[in-house]
Amino acid sequence: MHIVHTAHNAQCTCKQRQQNLRSTFLISLFPYRSFPFSRALLRPILQLLPRSWSISEGKKMVVKSILYSAEPSSSNLAETPCLIIGHLNLLRNAVPFDAVKVKLGDFVAPDLYREAVDKLNPGTTADIIPLYLNKAAVAALPTKCSRHNAPSQPHAFYNVLKGWNPPEAPVGDVSESHIVIVCFPQDVLSLGCAVARAFPLYSAKTGSVFAVKAVQDSANLLPTTPNRNTRTTADTKESRVIVEFIVIPNISASEEFAVDRAIVRRSLDTISYLADGIRLAARIVDTPPNLMTTTALVKEAQQVAQQVGAEILVIKGEELRDRGFGALYSVGKASVEPPYLVVLSHRPKDSQGKKLKKIAWVGKGITFDTGGLCIKTPKNLMCGMKRDCGGAAGVLGAFQAAVRSGFDQELYAVLCIAENSISADATRPDDIIYSYSGKSIEINNTDAEGRLVLADGVAYAQKDLRCEVIIDMATLTGAQGIATGRYHAAIVTNNEYYEFLAYRMGKITGDLNFPLVYAPELHFSEFHSAVADMKNSVANRDNATSSCAGLFIQSHLGFDWPGVWVHIDMASPVHAGERATGFGVALLAGLCANYSESPLLRGLPQIADIADKFSMVSTPDFSGPLTRESGINDAIRPPLQ
Repeated sequence: MHIVHTAHNAQCTCKQRQQNLRSTFLISLFPYRSFPFSRALLRPILQLLPRSWSISEGKKMVVKSILYSAEPSSSNLAETPCLIIGHLNLLRNAVPFDAVKVKLGDFVAPDLYREAVDKLNPGTTADIIPLYLNKAAVAALPTKCSRHNAPSQPHAFYNVLKGWNPPEAPVGDVSESHIVIVCFPQDVLSLGCAVARAFPLYSAKTGSVFAVKAVQDSANLLPTTPNRNTRTTADTKESRVIVEFIVIPNISASEEFAVDRAIVRRSLDTISYLADGIRLAARIVDTPPNLMTTTALVKEAQQVAQQVGAEILVIKGEELRDRGFGALYSVGKASVEPPYLVVLSHRPKDSQGKKLKKIAWVGKGITFDTGGLCIKTPKNLMCGMKRDCGGAAGVLGAFQAAVRSGFDQELYAVLCIAENSISADATRPDDIIYSYSGKSIEINNTDAEGRLVLADGVAYAQKDLRCEVIIDMATLTGAQGIATGRYHAAIVTNNEYYEFLAYRMGKITGDLNFPLVYAPELHFSEFHSAVADMKNSVANRDNATSSCAGLFIQSHLGFDWPGVWVHIDMASPVHAGERATGFGVALLAGLCANYSESPLLRGLPQIADIADKFSMVSTPDFSGPLTRESGINDAIRPPLQ
């Protein structure tokens, strides 16, 4: 355990609180019963400890697997670190020490645990107190929550997990950590998904053999990749996380919506599928572009299709041009790696003779974006452009999770894959190209390439697949981060119901989003061209830029198309710091929850409806997430159709 000095934290400004924390730290060094002397005897020693401290992060292993359980299991704290986390009110009033004794054993005294819980003081951020050499910790999520945040506080939860770094087990081939989540039933999915976001799969650090093996399995093996056979026993240790739920029923909720332990158990498979999809999407986005080439991304899609038994269609390179996908081809033709259109198709078994709804998820898969001949400047704007495949990665992860959970309608994942590179063959400003919709496009910005590939993708979903619902997802505009920020994706849609549904599903799944204006009669004129049907970039960058980018995509369906079109711009929430988040997997599953065979997903619209009743309208003092029962006895509104 490393103790390091830090600046005073917003959570640790009280002198008394710091003294209590230092006392708790010393007592937690020893098993209870072996530490009989009083706190008063420790005062001389306490004076020697820093008045403010934290645990240094150290080196983390890549977590290979995340397993979910409906209740805490017995474990040995000396070998298996454990984090207990939840909302403060639940930790104090609904979870006695006996409920977590199986995790803490005799290593943490009941009085010490209760005192630690009492000392927790979260506000707008979470608070955490380490116990017993940091092998155990108890954390409380923020007590402040505004109306545009998720009541379950998944982002604060994620930050706690990223900062918690318990010591690894000294012996054995497996390093295992346990996370006990104390929550309401409606928070199980969002917090379960937040765990997946906190433990990314990809790493090229030489201490991570699982990651090195993943690189070695790649078709494009780097010559400098270390040999697995040269690893020491300590380096080859596998790491996994066990997530265990303590679900506190909503006491005043009607029986129809009360979630008992049995329902939670049935829900765990769905959460596990979503977690796998989130980690798949994050791994694709995190992988560097010399490995995650367009061909490598196609192989990822082929593996998913094989896993879930889906049909797959791959259109490659010159064939795209020959079949009319001029926009997608124009973006990718300059690269040594060919562009692709990949379509995964799921049709439920025993569906013959049934009229099924056709739904397409269309993802932007730019494996690296230089900006083309309109090259990104200054040069640091190009760093991180491996994330430009985040839309396709999220669609692929969501497709995998949805099909594994059971999907009773026709579902298509349309991946528009290319590398926006520079060569003598690159598309030039002033070129005119033709999209799959038949419309002509004058290129005035080669760095506005995402809308071009998506234009061909949505047109294919409309013309060939004849889908009634088309949802496209992309890291489309830098302006998205200005419009809705780092945590919320931007939604543009022709359907008010889906606009509201996306917002609500974002709050219940943790993939937050917020709608942008939809007014094509006011904004589409930004793409006026004197010589073509449209230009590909706006004339005025001060006029609803992100909304306009979405409208460009919709124009290739036609503004009078009667189907449902939803555009998700997730350029900022695709990553947190230098790591991908797997954004969009849970949101897409929530948007189509009514078509899932999973009881958990199918119940999300009703859960969102209840969560709305639990949430108070925000005030200048925020709203308390644990006052959500204020409206529970009101009549339940009809579920969304």
